[in-house]
Amino acid sequence: MPKMLLYFILATVLAQADFGDAVKNNKIYFLRSRGDNGEWCYCSSWQYGVDTNNIIGWKTIPDECELHVGRYMLGARYREDSKVVTKEAYLYAKSYPLLGDGKDVWIFGTDEVALSNLPYYLKHGFGVKPYDSTSFHEWILTENAPALPKSLKLYKRDPGYYGPARDYKSAERKKLEEAGYRIAGNIGDQWSDLLGTNAGSRTFKLPNPMYYVS
Repeated sequence: MPKMLLYFILATVLAQADFGDAVKNNKIYFLRSRGDNGEWCYCSSWQYGVDTNNIIGWKTIPDECELHVGRYMLGARYREDSKVVTKEAYLYAKSYPLLGDGKDVWIFGTDEVALSNLPYYLKHGFGVKPYDSTSFHEWILTENAPALPKSLKLYKRDPGYYGPARDYKSAERKKLEEAGYRIAGNIGDQWSDLLGTNAGSRTFKLPNPMYYVS
């Protein structure tokens, strides 16, 4: 008997022995992932691809993922994911060796970092609908966006700038460093907040599956 075939048979026997009745009762589904309601976990996998920056340049979330993203953003998981990130950022900030000259800075994003636009996206499909600059700017002008409790500062973007966000943010961070400041940390919800040049000594990514800014 070929060694490879023998190895496969032994591995199969061991797997069945380890899982016992779960295999016999078909309670374990190998090589596929299922949701709590028996649904395929495509949307969860899609969100993972977004959070890891493997899925880029997307315009809207998939239609079938509106409920998934809505439940995530309104549920405990979003708060817990954010809490984990901000806790690590806090611990890092506490350990950062300040020089005491007032030149150490921390950069915070604005939308979905310092302020939440969740009330707006609640009424606009959590990102299923294409971005509407008119309605979004009307929402911004209401000044009803609640502050995220862990955020301490705002990262302001020049409203007259219309180039790629990554280029703009890199240039602004460069200005800070050229002025003698040291970027101790950088926290944002978009990868364009964290990639590019002059990103800081360490970056932290908050979750945001509702929209993508390049």
